[in-house]
Amino acid sequence: MTGCRTNCARQTVGHAMTTYLQPDRDCQLCPRLVDFRRANQAKFPDFYNGPVRPFGPIDARLLVVGLAPGLKGANATGRPFTGDYAGDLLYDTLKKFGFAKGTYAKRPDDGLELIDCRITNAVKCVPPENKPTGPEANTCRPFLISEFGAMKNLSAILCLGQVAHQAMLRTFGLKLSSLKFGHGASHQMENGITLFDSYHCSRYNTQTYRLTPEMFENVFADIRAHLDR
Repeated sequence: MTGCRTNCARQTVGHAMTTYLQPDRDCQLCPRLVDFRRANQAKFPDFYNGPVRPFGPIDARLLVVGLAPGLKGANATGRPFTGDYAGDLLYDTLKKFGFAKGTYAKRPDDGLELIDCRITNAVKCVPPENKPTGPEANTCRPFLISEFGAMKNLSAILCLGQVAHQAMLRTFGLKLSSLKFGHGASHQMENGITLFDSYHCSRYNTQTYRLTPEMFENVFADIRAHLDR
């Protein structure tokens, strides 16, 4: 992607009038994802069915990064990690560590508020079989880079899964071999941001005990300790 053409929306952030780029509601940049969106609009007309924008304050110090919206989760509701099991575990844990308040009721209008935390995805549109391609991730990357630039207080990034971890390394222009993914690992980057890794909070990972609630909470305990220094 060499430019945003007509497929980017520019938003105003805060009092400093800082702008960052996010895809249009009907972004056309990735043909395969557009075709999948059209099919879902016909099959699930009540779903949001569009690029899912970030959730949470732009001045947050913590950014949680997933891979892409889930078909019957964020793609249905229009809010990251909302409507499926991954959101149940994520938002419960965020509340436990003071990064959220209110009631999570799997709806974007449930009144849930994030505190010092923002949530986004490396790819904004739901992909077939939850597997975006490399070119699709590359096309979406300028939106993520622009968001980092707008988050002036950013101190910690939590990558949910290895693919999100790799997307972050590419976003920062780093080689994939430079920082190895590992659940519970943390990496201090030259820009002063600390990258934290966790297995994705999917139902599959928890049902197979690859990730337990305790393991997930341990990662957030490390993040909280980092931010409270």
